[in-house]
Amino acid sequence: MKKTSTRLSDGRELIYYDRDDSRERDAPDPRPADQVATASEVRQDPLLGDFVAIASHRQGRTHLPPADACPLCPARPGGHQGEIPDSDYDVVVFENRFPSLSGPTGRCEVVCFTSDHDTSFAGLDEGSARLVLEAWRDRTAELSRLEAVRQVYCFENRGVEIGVTLGHPHGQIYGYPEVTPRTRLMLQSLAEHRATTGRNLFDDLVDRERADGDRVVLETEHWTAFVPYAAHWPYEIHLYPRRRVPDLVALDEAARAEFPGVYLELLRRFDRIFGAGRPPTPYISGWHQAPFGEPRPGEPDVAREEFALHLELFTVRRTEGKLKFLAGSESGMSVFINDVPPEAAARRLREVASS
Repeated sequence: MKKTSTRLSDGRELIYYDRDDSRERDAPDPRPADQVATASEVRQDPLLGDFVAIASHRQGRTHLPPADACPLCPARPGGHQGEIPDSDYDVVVFENRFPSLSGPTGRCEVVCFTSDHDTSFAGLDEGSARLVLEAWRDRTAELSRLEAVRQVYCFENRGVEIGVTLGHPHGQIYGYPEVTPRTRLMLQSLAEHRATTGRNLFDDLVDRERADGDRVVLETEHWTAFVPYAAHWPYEIHLYPRRRVPDLVALDEAARAEFPGVYLELLRRFDRIFGAGRPPTPYISGWHQAPFGEPRPGEPDVAREEFALHLELFTVRRTEGKLKFLAGSESGMSVFINDVPPEAAARRLREVASS
């Protein structure tokens, strides 16, 4: 992998990740050096203790442009000029033009998985998927060094049902200024389980799923994928490396080499859940990683090594033509109601395995 860091005309960082180590990246950004206006701030809810990012400048972000005006496609000489100055690329990461978090409140980046506008992550070959993984690892390491970042979340939203505003295959990386509410809950459960049993909660959870087997979707030498016992979403998969590590940076070579085949298989199964010829399944897929730094006052006192890196992949589609809406119970009280039994979801995800 070759990494080339450059700057866009407005000063934002852009990084090329290439499979070809000899590839030179020196195309300039010909656009005017317009100042990027950001006004994000983080406010804490005094009742719940969580935080909310206020980012009013995002109201004007690009929304579902036609393919020939996609800002994530490579530049065309004499024609369209978007965010990527070069005429092609393998993987590109750049600072978001409309960030939810910026400056002292963190950082937001866009990850373009491929220059091909008309494919998806599931359409990548294993070499390209491996390059995305290496970009995720590199950005996790780099963002962890920023004073404003406590936790890094690499994720992909796919589908207009999710709220995606650009159709090009891409994801995002958020560097949060605080430990996220969801991670705080995990850390609290982790600390309580250790205090009660003397064991690691993540290890026990994965061991239980493997021993039971009903909800296991895919198992390889280095990875285990299963539908969780109390799945929140109609079809939801959690993917864990067999050796517990706190983040992507700590993944060993064997797990990294096996990951592309495992992950691509899971994504392709997701697209077959509702039958052949159906629209692509909308999903959210994201890596949960341990926060950086020592626990602060009020945070669970848990060592980073106790946390288990894992990926959570889920869809908001509960059946063909019907979505799972977060209505009164879910949005108002955070109590999820799942219409699909986890065992049935796991069975379906096994049925649609690649032959």
